Amino acid sequence: MKNQSRRPLATISVYGVTHLHRQNPYMVAWWTAAFPGFGHYLLNQYIRGTFLTLVEVIINSLTNLNLAIIYSFGGKFELVKSVIQPRWVLGYVLVYFILILDSYRSAIVQNKLCHLAQIENERLPAVNLRPLEFQYIEPKKPWLAALYSFFFPGLGQLYNHQFALAIYAMAWWWIYLTLSHAHESLILLLLGKIQESIAVLHPQWLLFMPSVLGGSIYYAYIIAKEHNRLFRIEQRQFLAERYQNSEVRMFPE
Repeated sequence: MKNQSRRPLATISVYGVTHLHRQNPYMVAWWTAAFPGFGHYLLNQYIRGTFLTLVEVIINSLTNLNLAIIYSFGGKFELVKSVIQPRWVLGYVLVYFILILDSYRSAIVQNKLCHLAQIENERLPAVNLRPLEFQYIEPKKPWLAALYSFFFPGLGQLYNHQFALAIYAMAWWWIYLTLSHAHESLILLLLGKIQESIAVLHPQWLLFMPSVLGGSIYYAYIIAKEHNRLFRIEQRQFLAERYQNSEVRMFPE
């Protein structure tokens, strides 16, 4: 009986495909800096990433950090002093930089594990059939996954069959839209009411949205590309296993 590999390259569960893949540690660290938790999502550390995104929103709101950033861009430093909450800021800054270093270190470790998993070449699963869910590896269109996320963050994850993460992302995007009044502002802008459009915005929540939108697009695109890679590997493994003893030769020896 063949011994199970110590380091499987991928696994399929009802929640989607979890897999090892090589990544640029600097890019992972950058996304952690953009929004703590996003770098850990890239590393398939979903529980950790979800916890950290919740912590980011809570602590950022308690410190009024986004509001202070908006005021600092406008040179209104007296307003920055009036809204910032020093009791939370120091802890936030320390945790922020430690998370960046942790995601960078974890990316390096996972790159090594991915290399070892490719050497061991354990047979990849193709499908996971359960009474309430059906997951499988299939070729994807990365540009389409990115486009879905551009229109509404979470839809790209839904396209990639990451259902739990998709629901989480879509729920939070609705929250950001509601609390920032972004849709109301857009409607007023289209009606030509520029001053009213600016006045209705809530900058504390609006500033979360560019990072969330960009992170969702990038993550959906990368995961779709990796699913294509896993599909090719699984097909190659299957064909090599099935036809390795075949007497048919495509080319003369």
